[in-house]
Amino acid sequence: MKGTFPVNKFRELETPFYYYDTNLLRNTLKTISSEAGKYGKYHVHYAVKANANPKILSIIRESGLGADCVSGGEIKAAIKAGFPAGKIVFAGVGKTDKEINLALDYDIFCFNVESVPELEVINELAAAKNKTARIAFRINPDVGAHTHANITTGLAENKFGISMKDMDYVIDRALEMKNVKFCGLHFHIGSQIMDMGDFIALCNRINELQEKLYARQIIVEHINVGGGLGIDYMHPNRQAVPAFAEYFETYHKHLRLRPQQTLHFELGRSVVGQCGSLITKVIYVKQGTNKQFAIVDAGMTDLIRPALYQAYHKIENITSEEPAEAYDVVGPICESSDVFGKAIDLNKARRGDLFAIRSAGAYGEIMASGYNCRPLPQSYTSDELV
Repeated sequence: MKGTFPVNKFRELETPFYYYDTNLLRNTLKTISSEAGKYGKYHVHYAVKANANPKILSIIRESGLGADCVSGGEIKAAIKAGFPAGKIVFAGVGKTDKEINLALDYDIFCFNVESVPELEVINELAAAKNKTARIAFRINPDVGAHTHANITTGLAENKFGISMKDMDYVIDRALEMKNVKFCGLHFHIGSQIMDMGDFIALCNRINELQEKLYARQIIVEHINVGGGLGIDYMHPNRQAVPAFAEYFETYHKHLRLRPQQTLHFELGRSVVGQCGSLITKVIYVKQGTNKQFAIVDAGMTDLIRPALYQAYHKIENITSEEPAEAYDVVGPICESSDVFGKAIDLNKARRGDLFAIRSAGAYGEIMASGYNCRPLPQSYTSDELV
């Protein structure tokens, strides 16, 4: 089943462009708020790195979510969109002095700290401003996730976080410092996770670490479990809103929080992934020796995930009802990896047809580049194209 698109409106626009179904986005946000709200102490921060389109950020902020940022630029974008500084967390393995000072000036909720050198710098910079920075330590739980190797972040060999064996040491260092307040533990094991067993494994590891801290009479204010919940790229219409009920219930059943603790999440892809599509036009249909190519005006500069991760995105010819034929859908970039899909069955394609590359709301527009001196893609929402 094809998605529903305002094709006549699309014909008036220059391609390629991103199209966001804001009704679906609002339904997704409503589900998140409803399911997380069942448990009282759950707080959701939107991972801005997934999509920082100002129109999207504004809708997410209206829903009441906080923001998870991984750069000073993302903090600025979140503040500009109206997110309260008290709901902003700042993560990332390589925070610069400038970015740390920016976050201190805004008095954000928490820094997710990934190393002792970073802890020392935050303490020093906070002291210079006569401030106290709230910090959580990102602990690397050495928990694998059933996902692509490039987006697994919780193994011992990954660059992220502090190893479990060093947890006591870094906590002791923080407790000695006058300008940081140790208030939480942060975890994130990867992205595009569909197996709830991965999250159960994380819960079990956190429970172990909590018991270890409890033996030292340490109970942190909050636990942050990151995000990672995946979406259905194969069938975007079948489950347009991800399995948030199962996701939050998994943590409720398996994570043992202390009465005074709150639980924080950093969801990105699952919030915006399904609401976005990249709309592109067929420039040429080229017959090869053993296959035919649909050459479109979008390329890896507009959506890099297939080239970077060999990621699958469902592709639909939204302007043809003719019988299906097999195509390699390729872009115009002078790189052999500029391919959106091979041997894809699509309604017969002709020059000028519009293709929708689905499930592109996350890590699509935000990762676009100007390679080949190409302009960045424009974006439109369903609110605008009524």
